[in-house]
Amino acid sequence: MKKRTITERRSIPFRTRRISDPALAKGKTRVTSHGARGVRIVVFRVTLTDGVQTGKRLVRKEIVRAPVTRVVAVGTKPARQCDPNYAGACVPISSDVDCAGGSGNGPAYVQGPVRVVGTDIYGLDADGDGIGCD
Repeated sequence: MKKRTITERRSIPFRTRRISDPALAKGKTRVTSHGARGVRIVVFRVTLTDGVQTGKRLVRKEIVRAPVTRVVAVGTKPARQCDPNYAGACVPISSDVDCAGGSGNGPAYVQGPVRVVGTDIYGLDADGDGIGCD
């Protein structure tokens, strides 16, 4: 009967944690921290009889490198909604929209030019040529 010590290196899988990110568009994801596998050392005392393993006992196990959790940010910011009456720039849906840099008092603004493709509900096309904020 012979006794022998065997040391094995084993991989420890990393976990994934998902966190909400209000600055990221809803449905989008971004990895903020890449995961990394850890390493565990496992030591066994093996008994051999005539070259055949007849016993195996765990002597110790030790984590030599802990796994690093992967962190994934999940967007929760609502998608920006644009008024379908305009094209060429996103005219936000609001109680009032004015041309940026003009004399309007908002509360929302659009950087033009924008093309009127429906009803000019915000009065952005002052001269009636079909182009607002020009």
